[in-house]
Amino acid sequence: MPSKPKVQLKDIGLDIGLAFAKHVYKTDYLHYGIWPEGLKVEPSNVLQAQTNYADLLLKNIPEGVESILDVGCGSGKFTEQLLDAGYRVEAVSPSPHLSEIVLSRIGKRAKLHQSRYEDLNLGSRFDLILFSESFQYLNLEEAFVQTRKYLNPGGFMLICDFFNREQAPEGSNPFGLDEKSPISGGHGIKRFLEIVEGQPFRKLEDQDITAETAPSLDIMRDLIQEVIRPSWNAVAYYMGSNYPKFTAFFSYFFRKKINQAHRKYFSGNTSGAQFFRFKTYRLFLYQLEPDNKTNV
Repeated sequence: MPSKPKVQLKDIGLDIGLAFAKHVYKTDYLHYGIWPEGLKVEPSNVLQAQTNYADLLLKNIPEGVESILDVGCGSGKFTEQLLDAGYRVEAVSPSPHLSEIVLSRIGKRAKLHQSRYEDLNLGSRFDLILFSESFQYLNLEEAFVQTRKYLNPGGFMLICDFFNREQAPEGSNPFGLDEKSPISGGHGIKRFLEIVEGQPFRKLEDQDITAETAPSLDIMRDLIQEVIRPSWNAVAYYMGSNYPKFTAFFSYFFRKKINQAHRKYFSGNTSGAQFFRFKTYRLFLYQLEPDNKTNV
C-alpha cells in the first residue's frame, strides 16, 4: 500500500492563515494588502487593503486575455473574481484542504488541478498564467519550463510576489555579515532576474510595491503579540503545571521548532520595517515571444 504524502508545513500555515483571516479580519483572501497613503493600518482595514491588491491584479491583466491559469489559487477568492469578470479560468492548488475550499467556492465553473505546478500535466494553453504570492514556492527553472509550455504564443506571465533583496534599501545601513531576515520565503531577486533574462519573455511591467505591502506585516505582528503569543503562553503554563513530564518531553523533542517559532514570530521582529529592509515586493508582467514552440 503506497504511503500517504507528508503534509507540508507551508500548507498547514496557509490553512491556519485562512482560518484567522476569516474569523479575525472577515476576509477570504490569503494575500498581502495594498496600503495606500491615508488608509490607516488597523485590523478593520485589512479587507480593504486586500481588495486593493486584487484590484491591482485585475488592472494589470492585458486587454485581449480570455483564458487564465491561476497557480497557487489559495482560497479561490480571486479565482472567483476572475470568473465573475468573464475570464475562462483553471486553477492549481497543491493543498488538499484548500482545494476543498476552492471547490466549494467555484463549483463547476472552473477546473481545479490539485497538484504542484511543477508536476502539472495539461493538454491546453492559456493567454495568461498568474502567480499571486505563489511564485516563491516554486523551483525557478521548472516554473519557467512549465510556463513556456502552457502559455499561448504571445501569452502573458503575471507575477505578484516578494523576493529577497541582495542589498539593503537605499538610504539604510548595509546588511551586517551575520544579519539575516526574520521573514522567510522568497527567491533572490538577482537570481530571478538573471534567469528570466535568459528566457523568451519580454518585460512589460516591473512595479515595486514594497512600501505599500509592508504594513501587512505590522498587522500580523500585532496579531501574534496581542492574541497568539498570550494564548500560547497560557496553554504552556497550564500544560507545565498539570502535565510537567509530558511538557518537558514535548519541549525537548520539539525544541528546535519551538525556538524557531519564538525567534521568527514571537520576537516581534516580523514587522513592516523588517520586511522593507530584507524584501522587495514586485509586480512583474512578461510576454512570451510569439514564436515560442514548446509542445504541450
